[in-house]
Amino acid sequence: MTSPLLSAVETYIEEQGGGQGLFPTLIDGFNIVRSYQAMLPIRAIYRPSLCVVLQGAKEIHFGDDRLDYGAMDCLVVSVELPATGRIVEASAEAPYVGVVIDFDVAMVRDVLERLEDPPAPVAESGPCVFVGRVDETLVDCVLRLLRMTASPQSIPILHASVMREICYWLVSGPHGGELRKLVLPESNIERVAKAISTLHLDFARTWRVEQLAELAGMSPSSFHQHFKALTSMTPLQFQKQLRLLEARRLMVSEAANVSDAAYQVGYESVSQFSREYSREFGIAPKQDALNQRRLYNTYASRSVRTG
Repeated sequence: MTSPLLSAVETYIEEQGGGQGLFPTLIDGFNIVRSYQAMLPIRAIYRPSLCVVLQGAKEIHFGDDRLDYGAMDCLVVSVELPATGRIVEASAEAPYVGVVIDFDVAMVRDVLERLEDPPAPVAESGPCVFVGRVDETLVDCVLRLLRMTASPQSIPILHASVMREICYWLVSGPHGGELRKLVLPESNIERVAKAISTLHLDFARTWRVEQLAELAGMSPSSFHQHFKALTSMTPLQFQKQLRLLEARRLMVSEAANVSDAAYQVGYESVSQFSREYSREFGIAPKQDALNQRRLYNTYASRSVRTG
């Protein structure tokens, strides 16, 4: 039986011209995806977000861990993480359909601080990522966001209140403790999250673990331990992921050549960049960029173009 939310989302897609691909909306950070086939794994930076699957199934890999989620499941990511995601269940008859909603961790923190009985934080170790079921309260919030797109004038007035409500239902739900551990004042996770934000903003700089630990106000050994527990990789591995993903984006989206991409993301040696890129993606950077452009163009030719 088709859910009301799935019906509303598919109606929206058809109103935009139909097809498959990424369907941005007038609401910043609220996007819809539809695909008629399973997709190859895509390495990307996952921002703090709520990803709801309405039909089909996906999987995400971060470090050595994997999470699977299907229809009416949601993936919640509460800290920026390099991860590999892919659609594993989709067809022309039953396409994959999902929505992605970015959220502000500062809003989550504010909601938690206002709760009279906040959830107990779970153990601090482990990535701030979880999969849960989508209940009627979240479905209603997503529906109201979607309805706003038909009345653009309502978005500046109503959007923040609905996002606040989404944060409330997430923190008061069965996985609220997972979110609370991120926003505990002066917790190790909050400190590591600040270092992650710094790395993301300035990944081309050469960082030493000692410098990042000092920014986080932690000893190098403690910082290294908690960083790896949170992200499933070391700080230097994390930085390398940021650099390589940005280099791929530059080559695919902006047609940068290999050497320009390497230097822009902080590499001093093009040969070292090529070795690390090939090791990460299993293919030389120039050939990978060509393949990614071809894949994108093939996919885009079947996808709607929205303003």
